[in-house]
Amino acid sequence: MNSMSRTSCIGGFDVAMTGRHCWLVDCGGRRQLPSMRWRAQPDRADAELLARCHGPTVDVGCGPGRLAAALTARGVVALGVDTSMLAVQLTRQRGAAALRRDVFDPLPGEGRWRHALLVDGNLGIGGNPVDLLDRCAELISADGSVLLEVDPKVSGVRRCMATVEHDGGRSAPFRWALVGLDATADLASATGYTVSADWRCDNRAFVELTRM
Repeated sequence: MNSMSRTSCIGGFDVAMTGRHCWLVDCGGRRQLPSMRWRAQPDRADAELLARCHGPTVDVGCGPGRLAAALTARGVVALGVDTSMLAVQLTRQRGAAALRRDVFDPLPGEGRWRHALLVDGNLGIGGNPVDLLDRCAELISADGSVLLEVDPKVSGVRRCMATVEHDGGRSAPFRWALVGLDATADLASATGYTVSADWRCDNRAFVELTRM
Protein backbone atom coordinates (compact mmCIF):
# COMPACT_ATOMS: atom_id res chain seq x y z
CA MET A 1 0.00 0.00 0.00
CA ASN A 2 1.56 3.31 -0.96
CA SER A 3 1.60 6.25 1.44
CA MET A 4 -1.27 8.05 -0.27
CA SER A 5 -3.65 5.08 -0.18
CA ARG A 6 -2.56 4.25 3.39
CA THR A 7 -3.38 7.77 4.59
CA SER A 8 -6.73 7.71 2.80
CA CYS A 9 -7.57 4.37 4.38
CA ILE A 10 -6.66 5.62 7.86
CA GLY A 11 -8.83 8.70 7.55
CA GLY A 12 -11.89 6.72 6.51
CA PHE A 13 -11.65 3.99 9.11
CA ASP A 14 -10.82 6.46 11.88
CA VAL A 15 -14.31 7.91 11.50
CA ALA A 16 -15.80 4.43 11.88
CA MET A 17 -13.72 3.81 15.01
CA THR A 18 -15.46 6.74 16.69
CA GLY A 19 -18.72 4.78 16.38
CA ARG A 20 -20.27 6.90 13.64
CA HIS A 21 -22.17 5.30 10.78
CA CYS A 22 -19.86 4.64 7.85
CA TRP A 23 -20.10 2.69 4.62
CA LEU A 24 -17.38 0.89 2.71
CA VAL A 25 -17.82 1.37 -1.03
CA ASP A 26 -15.76 -1.31 -2.72
CA CYS A 27 -15.78 -4.06 -5.32
CA GLY A 28 -18.75 -5.66 -3.61
CA GLY A 29 -20.99 -2.60 -3.59
CA ARG A 30 -21.84 -0.36 -0.63
CA ARG A 31 -22.05 -1.87 2.84
CA GLN A 32 -22.30 -0.42 6.32
CA LEU A 33 -19.21 -0.94 8.44
CA PRO A 34 -19.87 -2.69 11.80
CA SER A 35 -18.37 0.21 13.76
CA MET A 36 -20.32 -0.53 16.94
CA ARG A 37 -19.16 -4.16 16.91
CA TRP A 38 -15.57 -2.99 16.60
CA ARG A 39 -15.98 -0.85 19.73
CA ALA A 40 -17.91 -3.45 21.74
CA GLN A 41 -16.70 -6.48 23.67
CA PRO A 42 -15.98 -9.58 21.54
CA ASP A 43 -19.16 -11.31 20.39
CA ARG A 44 -19.81 -15.03 20.03
CA ALA A 45 -18.09 -15.28 16.65
CA ASP A 46 -15.06 -13.41 17.98
CA ALA A 47 -14.92 -15.68 21.03
CA GLU A 48 -14.90 -18.80 18.85
CA LEU A 49 -12.04 -17.33 16.84
CA LEU A 50 -10.04 -16.27 19.92
CA ALA A 51 -10.42 -19.73 21.47
CA ARG A 52 -7.99 -20.93 18.78
CA CYS A 53 -5.26 -18.55 19.97
CA HIS A 54 -3.02 -20.66 22.21
CA GLY A 55 0.07 -18.49 22.25
CA PRO A 56 1.48 -15.06 21.39
CA THR A 57 -0.78 -13.37 18.83
CA VAL A 58 -0.31 -10.36 16.58
CA ASP A 59 -3.53 -8.64 15.51
CA VAL A 60 -2.93 -7.02 12.11
CA GLY A 61 -5.15 -3.98 11.61
CA CYS A 62 -6.29 -4.14 15.23
CA GLY A 63 -8.68 -1.17 15.03
CA PRO A 64 -10.07 -0.23 18.48
CA GLY A 65 -8.44 -3.34 19.95
CA ARG A 66 -11.29 -5.55 21.13
CA LEU A 67 -9.48 -8.77 20.10
CA ALA A 68 -6.03 -7.86 21.41
CA ALA A 69 -7.57 -6.69 24.68
CA ALA A 70 -9.58 -9.89 25.11
CA LEU A 71 -6.47 -12.01 24.60
CA THR A 72 -4.47 -9.86 27.01
CA ALA A 73 -7.20 -10.25 29.64
CA ARG A 74 -6.86 -14.04 29.25
CA GLY A 75 -3.12 -13.84 29.84
CA VAL A 76 -2.20 -14.40 26.20
CA VAL A 77 0.61 -12.19 24.91
CA ALA A 78 -0.96 -10.02 22.20
CA LEU A 79 0.13 -7.07 20.10
CA GLY A 80 -2.15 -4.85 18.05
CA VAL A 81 -0.65 -3.35 14.92
CA ASP A 82 -2.34 -0.55 13.00
CA THR A 83 -1.32 2.43 10.87
CA SER A 84 -3.92 4.57 12.66
CA MET A 85 -2.83 6.46 15.77
CA LEU A 86 -6.46 6.52 16.94
CA ALA A 87 -6.58 2.71 16.72
CA VAL A 88 -3.38 2.43 18.75
CA GLN A 89 -4.69 4.84 21.40
CA LEU A 90 -8.01 3.00 21.72
CA THR A 91 -6.28 -0.37 21.94
CA ARG A 92 -3.94 0.83 24.67
CA GLN A 93 -6.90 2.31 26.56
CA ARG A 94 -8.35 -1.20 26.64
CA GLY A 95 -5.19 -2.46 28.30
CA ALA A 96 -3.50 -4.14 25.33
CA ALA A 97 -0.14 -3.41 23.72
CA ALA A 98 -0.26 -1.74 20.32
CA LEU A 99 2.12 -0.22 17.80
CA ARG A 100 1.49 2.33 15.09
CA ARG A 101 3.15 0.43 12.29
CA ASP A 102 2.51 -0.80 8.77
CA VAL A 103 2.45 -4.60 8.79
CA PHE A 104 5.13 -4.56 6.09
CA ASP A 105 7.48 -2.56 8.32
CA PRO A 106 9.75 -4.36 10.83
CA LEU A 107 7.76 -5.70 13.81
CA PRO A 108 8.78 -7.12 17.18
CA GLY A 109 9.01 -10.90 17.47
CA GLU A 110 9.09 -11.68 13.75
CA GLY A 111 9.08 -15.42 13.23
CA ARG A 112 8.01 -16.11 16.83
CA TRP A 113 4.29 -15.25 16.89
CA ARG A 114 2.09 -18.32 17.30
CA HIS A 115 -0.85 -16.67 15.53
CA ALA A 116 -1.58 -13.71 13.27
CA LEU A 117 -5.10 -12.33 13.02
CA LEU A 118 -6.59 -10.85 9.84
CA VAL A 119 -10.15 -10.17 10.97
CA ASP A 120 -12.88 -7.62 10.13
CA GLY A 121 -11.96 -7.59 6.44
CA ASN A 122 -8.25 -6.99 7.06
CA LEU A 123 -7.26 -9.66 4.57
CA GLY A 124 -8.11 -6.89 2.09
CA ILE A 125 -5.41 -4.51 3.36
CA GLY A 126 -3.39 -3.19 0.44
CA GLY A 127 -5.52 -4.96 -2.16
CA ASN A 128 -3.18 -7.95 -2.47
CA PRO A 129 -3.98 -10.92 -0.18
CA VAL A 130 -1.01 -12.92 -1.51
CA ASP A 131 1.49 -10.26 -0.41
CA LEU A 132 -0.22 -9.94 2.96
CA LEU A 133 -0.22 -13.69 3.60
CA ASP A 134 3.43 -13.89 2.54
CA ARG A 135 4.20 -11.19 5.10
CA CYS A 136 2.27 -13.02 7.83
CA ALA A 137 4.33 -16.14 7.06
CA GLU A 138 7.38 -14.11 8.10
CA LEU A 139 5.70 -13.13 11.37
CA ILE A 140 4.53 -16.52 12.65
CA SER A 141 6.53 -19.47 13.92
CA ALA A 142 6.94 -22.73 12.00
CA ASP A 143 4.06 -24.24 13.99
CA GLY A 144 1.98 -21.07 13.87
CA SER A 145 -1.21 -20.15 12.05
CA VAL A 146 -2.99 -17.24 10.43
CA LEU A 147 -6.62 -16.79 11.40
CA LEU A 148 -8.64 -15.10 8.69
CA GLU A 149 -12.11 -13.68 8.36
CA VAL A 150 -13.38 -14.00 4.79
CA ASP A 151 -16.48 -12.61 3.12
CA PRO A 152 -19.35 -15.15 3.09
CA LYS A 153 -21.10 -13.26 0.28
CA VAL A 154 -18.16 -13.16 -2.13
CA SER A 155 -16.82 -15.75 -4.55
CA GLY A 156 -13.13 -15.68 -5.45
CA VAL A 157 -10.90 -12.65 -4.92
CA ARG A 158 -12.01 -9.16 -5.91
CA ARG A 159 -9.45 -6.36 -6.02
CA CYS A 160 -10.49 -2.76 -6.34
CA MET A 161 -10.15 0.82 -5.20
CA ALA A 162 -12.43 1.51 -2.24
CA THR A 163 -13.60 4.50 -0.22
CA VAL A 164 -15.21 4.97 3.18
CA GLU A 165 -18.30 7.19 3.18
CA HIS A 166 -19.84 8.93 6.20
CA ASP A 167 -22.17 11.83 6.85
CA GLY A 168 -19.24 14.24 6.65
CA GLY A 169 -18.01 13.08 3.26
CA ARG A 170 -15.80 10.31 2.02
CA SER A 171 -12.18 9.22 2.12
CA ALA A 172 -9.86 9.30 -0.87
CA PRO A 173 -9.66 5.95 -2.69
CA PHE A 174 -7.40 3.19 -1.37
CA ARG A 175 -6.52 -0.31 -2.55
CA TRP A 176 -8.71 -3.05 -1.08
CA ALA A 177 -9.68 -6.67 -1.70
CA LEU A 178 -12.54 -8.99 -0.84
CA VAL A 179 -11.87 -12.70 -0.43
CA GLY A 180 -14.47 -15.45 -0.46
CA LEU A 181 -14.25 -18.77 1.33
CA ASP A 182 -13.88 -20.59 -1.98
CA ALA A 183 -10.65 -18.70 -2.72
CA THR A 184 -8.77 -19.62 0.43
CA ALA A 185 -7.43 -22.98 -0.74
CA ASP A 186 -5.79 -21.39 -3.79
CA LEU A 187 -4.43 -18.52 -1.71
CA ALA A 188 -3.04 -20.97 0.81
CA SER A 189 -1.36 -23.02 -1.88
CA ALA A 190 0.18 -19.91 -3.47
CA THR A 191 1.65 -18.71 -0.18
CA GLY A 192 2.90 -21.90 1.46
CA TYR A 193 0.00 -22.61 3.81
CA THR A 194 -2.59 -25.30 4.11
CA VAL A 195 -6.23 -24.79 5.19
CA SER A 196 -6.51 -26.52 8.55
CA ALA A 197 -10.04 -25.38 9.46
CA ASP A 198 -12.94 -23.27 8.26
CA TRP A 199 -16.18 -22.44 10.02
CA ARG A 200 -19.11 -20.04 10.14
CA CYS A 201 -20.70 -18.29 13.09
CA ASP A 202 -23.44 -15.64 13.13
CA ASN A 203 -23.22 -14.94 9.39
CA ARG A 204 -19.43 -14.55 9.52
CA ALA A 205 -16.89 -16.92 7.93
CA PHE A 206 -13.41 -17.82 9.17
CA VAL A 207 -10.41 -19.87 8.05
CA GLU A 208 -7.29 -21.05 9.82
CA LEU A 209 -4.14 -21.43 7.71
CA THR A 210 -1.10 -23.32 8.96
CA ARG A 211 2.41 -23.44 7.56
CA MET A 212 3.25 -26.37 5.29
